[in-house]
Amino acid sequence: MMMHSLRIRSLALGLLAVCTLFTAPTLAAPPVPLSQYDLGPAPKPIVRLFWQDRESAQLHWGDVMQGSEWNLAPASIEGFPQLESEQQDLVQMEAVDRLVVVGVRDNQKGALESGWVAIESGVTGHSHGDHFDWQYSETPRVIAKQLDKEQGNPAHLYLYDERYYLANDSLNGLTQIDPIKLRKSPRNAASFFAGGGNHITMAALDHQVCYSSWIDGGGPNGGRVDVVNLRKPGKDSIAYSFNLPTGVIHGAIANSDRVFFAPADGICWVDADPNLKLNSESVQVNHIDLGEDEVTGKPHRTGSFTNYRNCVLFKIGAGATSALCYLNAKDNPPEVVRVPIDVPDGLSLTPPQAVYTAAGKHYAMMFQDRKAGETEEKLTIVDLDPDGNRVMDDAKVVKTIPVAASNVQGHYGHHAIAFDADRKWGFITNPGAGSIWVLNLTDLEIVAKFEVDGKPDHILAVGAVNPH
Repeated sequence: MMMHSLRIRSLALGLLAVCTLFTAPTLAAPPVPLSQYDLGPAPKPIVRLFWQDRESAQLHWGDVMQGSEWNLAPASIEGFPQLESEQQDLVQMEAVDRLVVVGVRDNQKGALESGWVAIESGVTGHSHGDHFDWQYSETPRVIAKQLDKEQGNPAHLYLYDERYYLANDSLNGLTQIDPIKLRKSPRNAASFFAGGGNHITMAALDHQVCYSSWIDGGGPNGGRVDVVNLRKPGKDSIAYSFNLPTGVIHGAIANSDRVFFAPADGICWVDADPNLKLNSESVQVNHIDLGEDEVTGKPHRTGSFTNYRNCVLFKIGAGATSALCYLNAKDNPPEVVRVPIDVPDGLSLTPPQAVYTAAGKHYAMMFQDRKAGETEEKLTIVDLDPDGNRVMDDAKVVKTIPVAASNVQGHYGHHAIAFDADRKWGFITNPGAGSIWVLNLTDLEIVAKFEVDGKPDHILAVGAVNPH
C-alpha cells in the first residue's frame, strides 16, 4: 500500500514538473535599440511638379518625395478637360501664388476648341521672413476654364507682374487674366485687348501697357508692334503702332524700362512708354546687329528671350556658330556678350533658362536637342559669374551632362527644366524617353530618375521642402 502511494506521488510530481515546464512564463528578450535598424529619413515632399504629356494632351502632377529613396507618383488633375490629342495641344503654362494656368491650341485655327485652363496647385507657402514653410495638404483641381471656338487659338502664354497674358492669335489680340479674380469671380477674370496679329509675342509692363507684335514678314504689318493701353480693354485698346526695320517678329520682353524684340535681323529695342506719352512718329527704334551666319550668310537672329535680373538672355546660331548671348538692359547702349557653345551637327540649342542657386551660383541652362541623326543629346550649363564679382562679363561653360532623348516636332517635344522655390534642385523632362530627372544644383549631378507615361514636355515646379 505504501509502495503504491509512493508511486502515485512520484508520478504526480513528474506531471507537475512537466506542466511547470510548459506553462512557466517566458522571459522576453531585451529590446533592440532603434539605432540598430536602418530606418532612414521619413519621406517628405521636395516640390510639386506639373508636366504636360504631349502624347495624351493631358497635364499631370506629382510630389517629388525624398527619404531613403526618391519617389514620384504621377496623378491626373481633378476636372482637367479631355482633349483630342491628335488635334489639340497644350502650350505654355505659368504659375503664380497657388495658381497654374495653361493655354490650349488646336490645329484648326481655333475652330475646334482653344483657350485656357486654370488649376489650383494645392501648394501653400507661408513666409517667415528668411524662409517659407510649404504645405502640400490639397490635391490639384481645375477651378476655371475657357475653352471654345472664340478664343483665337493661342500659341503663347506669358506671366508679367503676376498677371497672365494669353495671345489670341487669330483674333489679333490678347487676353489678360487676373489671378485674384480667378478665385473670386472667374467669369470676370479675363479681359480682351486688341493688339498684335497672326502669331503674337508680347511684353507687358506694370499692368499699364503691352507691346504686342505681328509675325508678318512683309506688307503693312511687316515688323509691326502695337502699343496696347491695358487700362482700356476692348477693340479700341491700341494707343499707337510702329514698325521695326524687319519683320517675322518672334520674341519680346521688357527689362529695366526697355522693351526688346526679336525680328528677322538682330535685336530691336525701344524705351518703355507706360504713360503713353509717345506716338508712332516720336518712338525711337534702336537696332543691335548680331552679325551674319557664316554658313547661310543670313543675319543672326533669336526666337525668344529670358530675363535674369537686369540682363536679357537669348541664343543664336546653329552648329559651330551656336552661342549663348546676353546684354545688360541698363547699359546705354546695351552691348551683347557671347559665350560660344560647342554644338555638334544634328543638335540644336534650346533657349536658356537662368537660375540663382541656393549655393550662390548664377547659371544659364540650355539643352542640345536632336534635330537629326543619332548624336547624344546634352544639357549645357553656363556659369554667368565665375569669379562672383556680380559683373557678368566672364561667363563660361562649366559642365555638359548627357540627357535622354527628346522628341522634337516643331515647337513641341523639347527638353525642359524647372527649379524648386529654394533653387536647390532642377527637374528635367526627357520627352523621347518618358522620364523626369532630378539635378542637384550644388554639385550639378543627376541624383534621381523617374519613369512616367507618355512624352513629358513643358514642366513647372511649385514649392520647396518644408524646413520644419
